[in-house]
Amino acid sequence: MSEVSSSPFHRLLLTGAAGGLGKELRQRLKPHAEILRLSDIAPMAAAESPAEEVVTCDLADKAGVHALVEGVDAILHFGGISTEHAFEPILEANIRGTFNLYEAARRHGVKRVVFASSNHVIGFYRQDQRIDASVPQRPDSYYGLSKAFGEDLATFYFDRYGIETVSIRIGSSFPEAQNRRMLATWLSYEDLTDLILRSLTTPDVGHTIVYGASDNRDSWWDNRLAAHLGFQPKDNSEQFRAKVEAQPLPAADDPSMVYQGGAFVATGPFDD
Repeated sequence: MSEVSSSPFHRLLLTGAAGGLGKELRQRLKPHAEILRLSDIAPMAAAESPAEEVVTCDLADKAGVHALVEGVDAILHFGGISTEHAFEPILEANIRGTFNLYEAARRHGVKRVVFASSNHVIGFYRQDQRIDASVPQRPDSYYGLSKAFGEDLATFYFDRYGIETVSIRIGSSFPEAQNRRMLATWLSYEDLTDLILRSLTTPDVGHTIVYGASDNRDSWWDNRLAAHLGFQPKDNSEQFRAKVEAQPLPAADDPSMVYQGGAFVATGPFDD
């Protein structure tokens, strides 16, 4: 496997820096940028050094986002709502917010985005199906629908403006796999970081979709269409299997046992 370049960017923007993954990536990305610009609408820890810039920003605020993007070399878009909600909050944070970010990238000449997409873009595929990035989207929720929009937006901005994106369909990135579904979808922080760095530095990615999962025995996803990234995960979920399989077995027709998106397929509606 080829080595990831350690040459730092001058300034990287990380949205969603107050979230669980954002806090983890804040520490892991420090060696790879001279300045890490951190953004969220939620409170964040103060800058730890001159190598950090902490900017509170609502992604739905077009002017604020345009100011946020000025002067950055690349964008890691992990901001927005990360679980299922009613449509209106999703619309503002995830759909309008992602559009604002790409428009700002266009205006400021930013040519590389790493987009935190989600397995919920394809959540209605069954767990007995193995799929690659060529399958049609089958979003399982308003959240999944917003991530599908983000992927389509990335395709448009590459075709129209030459902005390249790697969309990472993140499985379940937590310290450990917590249930049976996560034995298939778990993504270690180390593998996520490696995938992000490859997504930033691999040339000529166009719009690449890659499944973000570690080397799990039960995986449903085939990354052959993203082979040019050179991503070969080092971790797997076997270390958690005994603990997970000691949990009570859900019913065979439970969504967590049937669909790749798990419980998201049965969440909502919210407005009835």
